[in-house]
Amino acid sequence: MALSPQEALLLKIIGAVLVAVLVLYRLTAPPKGRREKLTTTEPRAVRWILTGIALIFIGLFLVLPLAAVFTEALRKGWDAYVAGLQEPDAWSAIKLTLITALIAVPVNLVFGVAAAWCIAKFEFRGKAFLITLIDLPFSISPVVAGLMYVLVFGANGWFGPWLAEHDIKIIFAVPGIVLATIFVTFPFIARELIPLMQAQGSDEEQAAIVLGATGWQTFWKVTVPNIKWGLLYGVILCNARAMGEFGAVSVVSGHIRGQTNTIPLHVEILYNEYQSVAAFAAASLLALLALVTLVIKSVAEWRAEQQAKAAADLPPERPTASSQASQVPQVS
Repeated sequence: MALSPQEALLLKIIGAVLVAVLVLYRLTAPPKGRREKLTTTEPRAVRWILTGIALIFIGLFLVLPLAAVFTEALRKGWDAYVAGLQEPDAWSAIKLTLITALIAVPVNLVFGVAAAWCIAKFEFRGKAFLITLIDLPFSISPVVAGLMYVLVFGANGWFGPWLAEHDIKIIFAVPGIVLATIFVTFPFIARELIPLMQAQGSDEEQAAIVLGATGWQTFWKVTVPNIKWGLLYGVILCNARAMGEFGAVSVVSGHIRGQTNTIPLHVEILYNEYQSVAAFAAASLLALLALVTLVIKSVAEWRAEQQAKAAADLPPERPTASSQASQVPQVS
């Protein structure tokens, strides 16, 4: 039985996703000569069954829906796909999403590094409370977060009359979207850096200061190189969440087409208007960004593991002839 063009395209996309997964596995897998044998008490049949169940779930709940998004987006061909992304409202949503991420990620980067530095390197009153505040966006619904900003900056909120008097608009405008995105994304970088900096301790920083380095020199020459891969990982996660945030942004944006719609909100509007091809075209763009984020994250983890292994395999420094001569006691 011949396959329809849509079914053939679906099979191609599934194959491409599987190939991408295999490539990621090859990138992140250790070399053959350095693989450690896993000790397990389960028989081979049990291992195969568990692996098969995991692969089936991944295929049904991750790979297949992802492939369906691209299939539906390309159902009417590339011309319809490109036309859906070239609409003025789509371009406005893409630009607003990128602007929001470009503002939210650096703000969270500064906050995350500062918070992780304080928590990992110093003891002070309120440290546990600060950690609790960092975890707060994880436990609060994004919709509730958006409502909080409406209550504070809305027309009838605490600062609403003052903002209206000075012609400053936050809710139902770009500043409200940026603030809501910052709130829901600010734990990601801090939460990646805190355990990393706590595990490293402060011995290297103290040694650099004793040797005459300033605070900024110690930070840029010692601290940042030690946390660079964790920092990159946190930035990637923060950026992915910023571009895909829906709940909080939906509350504070007002859904003004061409002005306050991000890509997720644009997808919702198109889907509700039964413009399925344009909706799935925008959704596929978000999916592509997610796949790129996954690849970058995997490469960053692989590079970090390779550097850690290379540092662990370095032989101890052998004393030179001059150092040995300096250790010989002088006979007077």
